[in-house]
Amino acid sequence: MLSQVKSCILFGLKGLVIGVEVDVSNGLPSFEIVGLPQTTVRESRERVRAAIRNAGFQFPVRRITVNLTPPELRKEGTHLDLPIALGILAANGQVDPSGLGRAVFIGPVSLDGSVVSMPGVLPMAVAVHAEGLGPLVLPAENVPEARLVEGLHTCGVTCLADAVGLLNKAQGDPSKMVASPSCVSDVRTSAFRQGKGETGSVPAYDMADVKGNSMARRALEIAAAGGHNLLLTGPPGTGKTLLAGCLPGILPSMTRQEALEVTMIHSVSGLVPGGGGLIKERPFRAPHHSISVSALIGGGSGRIYPGEVSLAHNGVLFLDEITECDRRTLESLRQPLEDREVKISRSSVMATLPAGFMLVAAANPCPCGYRGDHLKACTCTPAMLTRYQNRLSGPLLDRFDLSVSIYRDEQGFVLDESAREEDSSSVRERVEAARQRQIRRLEREGLFSNAQMNLSQIKRYCRMDRDARVELAQLQEKWGLSARAISRVSKVARTIADLGERDVIALSDIREAFMLRTKEKHSP
Repeated sequence: MLSQVKSCILFGLKGLVIGVEVDVSNGLPSFEIVGLPQTTVRESRERVRAAIRNAGFQFPVRRITVNLTPPELRKEGTHLDLPIALGILAANGQVDPSGLGRAVFIGPVSLDGSVVSMPGVLPMAVAVHAEGLGPLVLPAENVPEARLVEGLHTCGVTCLADAVGLLNKAQGDPSKMVASPSCVSDVRTSAFRQGKGETGSVPAYDMADVKGNSMARRALEIAAAGGHNLLLTGPPGTGKTLLAGCLPGILPSMTRQEALEVTMIHSVSGLVPGGGGLIKERPFRAPHHSISVSALIGGGSGRIYPGEVSLAHNGVLFLDEITECDRRTLESLRQPLEDREVKISRSSVMATLPAGFMLVAAANPCPCGYRGDHLKACTCTPAMLTRYQNRLSGPLLDRFDLSVSIYRDEQGFVLDESAREEDSSSVRERVEAARQRQIRRLEREGLFSNAQMNLSQIKRYCRMDRDARVELAQLQEKWGLSARAISRVSKVARTIADLGERDVIALSDIREAFMLRTKEKHSP
């Protein structure tokens, strides 16, 4: 007898609905899975066999053939256990096959027949809803995550017996599927319920902890407001890491679309916090400087997994001690910084992952760390300094919109405990107001920040008064600025004007943007 069950797989960050065809026929007992199954899928034969028996059902001692369609796509993941098990039971007459219909089943199955939680539920739920299918039957623990998809009929199950009960009770009508009281009941909710299922984190540092360093504070505020890349240089102990740690507390809130994008990426990576709700706070990723190219950019031999640049999408990627990173690893950042996405190709798989992150980096000014410091003399030779500066290539340095050097004062102190500085909440108010101006201005372009603008959009939205235009032209001629440099100065100036609540970029905005971009620019 033949049965057909619908399921879903991940292709990069996208879910794809697939078919699971199961044929149970006479012949020597065997269990074969075809249709480009990867190791985790092939291993499901033993899990499914034990789960069916331990759940109290009869495993057919016959020839079993499972075909995963379409056959040209690689199938990976333990979440195909549930549809394979139900397909076998339906083909063997232990499950009413009429209830399979438009229902989609996903979920790993343990040897005792229980259905356990899994990563990647959100993009799969989005795909199921886009195909007009449903209900989506999935592990009960993952139902809150699937609830983020508006109008999707979901049913949570805790074991194989619950899934069989759903099908038999539905009597051929999937719309009648309702989970048992021991599971998560049928859900029809709208996405993004405010205050429910949302996750976030408390910022590690507050801007009030940063005493003095007015230029660095200003650069941090501008970077947060416009989503600009920022390079911080200075001797050890001058507060570079402290400043970067203040960013989560002043970053603007995400829009609903941004939050959904972030949650989908973290869902695929299995990083959605407990409860499976919407991730509300912008990501702040800080990998160690020994990180590899694949861990930074993403990849995988079969299924493609997001790297740090994708996990930082719509948030911050902080690279402390950036000059200690491998040169090849750093150069791999150039393409995602420019295109705001990553294209990963494997032998039979190619995927595009979002990578619209804000890069913040910190570095010492020289190998010994004390170049320009008033507390300790630098011991580096010119040759050592040249080699050190060459660790960051010109094209990579050119992608930093803001570059700030932090030094101690003449007495060797960075922190003035008597000074009273603004706290993060006050700075965030200005950042939020500036970002809202950007969203209103750029909403027709589908953009959320000034840093996302391309050349044509810069020409359209970066309106300058006459003095500002003349100043920019003079700076370009005097310093030989490239087209990329001019565009980045213009975008930063647009953000400065937004913080000042100005619709037109003024002369002072251009000068400040240029100063913050070029100060000690060639010192890593």
